[in-house]
Amino acid sequence: MNKRGFASDNFSGVLPEVLEAINEANQGHVMAYGGDHYTASAIEKFKHLFGENIDVYFAFNGTGANVIGLSVLTQSYNSILCPATAHIQVDECGAPDKFTGCKVIPIDTPNGKLTPELIKPQLHGFGFEHHSQPKVISITQCTELGTVYTPEEVKAICDLAHEHDMYVHMDGARLANAVVSLDVDAKEITTNAGIDVLSFGGTKNGMMLGEAVIFFNPDLSKNAKYIRKQSMQLCSKMRYIGAQFDAMLTNELWLKTARHANAMAKLLKDEVEKIPQVTITQEVQTNGIWALIPKDKIEKLQEEYFFWIWDEHTGEVRWLCSFDTTKEDILGFVDLLKQELA
Repeated sequence: MNKRGFASDNFSGVLPEVLEAINEANQGHVMAYGGDHYTASAIEKFKHLFGENIDVYFAFNGTGANVIGLSVLTQSYNSILCPATAHIQVDECGAPDKFTGCKVIPIDTPNGKLTPELIKPQLHGFGFEHHSQPKVISITQCTELGTVYTPEEVKAICDLAHEHDMYVHMDGARLANAVVSLDVDAKEITTNAGIDVLSFGGTKNGMMLGEAVIFFNPDLSKNAKYIRKQSMQLCSKMRYIGAQFDAMLTNELWLKTARHANAMAKLLKDEVEKIPQVTITQEVQTNGIWALIPKDKIEKLQEEYFFWIWDEHTGEVRWLCSFDTTKEDILGFVDLLKQELA
């Protein structure tokens, strides 16, 4: 399957700049386990992005990053609150439950976003030994439905959490798409809003592999290095992850790629809105479109431009654009939609 489809930004290749950085790092011997200058340079760029008072740990993948962050913040008797659509609830095979020992409590939302009003009914049982103790609110930016939290919405959740001696974890697998959509400084929806730990995505935005776990209060992360090792997320040849992040954070490459993916999704939205048989189900704010199409047409469409079914019962599908999606990809897919849905 070499044709570009719309299944996932994980399907895309690797940015040329990232491949070049990997090749450059592939010279001679350097210290293992993060003791190299590539990793040090990337961490300095993260500090420039989010502030000096952060602690950064690289991991192989998003599930690993989430597990590390959540494990550091919790004990096994705690609970983690998240949207019912959250990746940690739906798509990580129970890894957060297994490794943290915590009860993950999903909360239904209309658009993938938690609000203080949705969270408050779960904030009870504090100090009661028969009840899992709420400790973390986990939000995703952008959400698993492509929607975004404004800085004010993030801060409201963080303020509520901190009032109850709780923490806020942000799954930022597609943080770049949210930053571009909101047109804000990354600090506004993380550091300044009160986020405690962030899983910063690299893979979906054009890296070969690698995510970063960022603690905004280093006092919280004193045991993170041990948990990363136990979680099998400590890379011995760390330079290859560090070099990728170093490239991504140079000249705002991480935002340029996301800006292109978002623009392609906007183009796709504008085109499919003209097709009567397509109903867009979520506001298109980032690089994804959720839509209802006739169920009997899905398989034929997937043969040409592969995409995932979001809800088999309703016929809702998800179309994601990537850093390498082209206008020709969009228009070719739209032509096929018109032909098959006519």
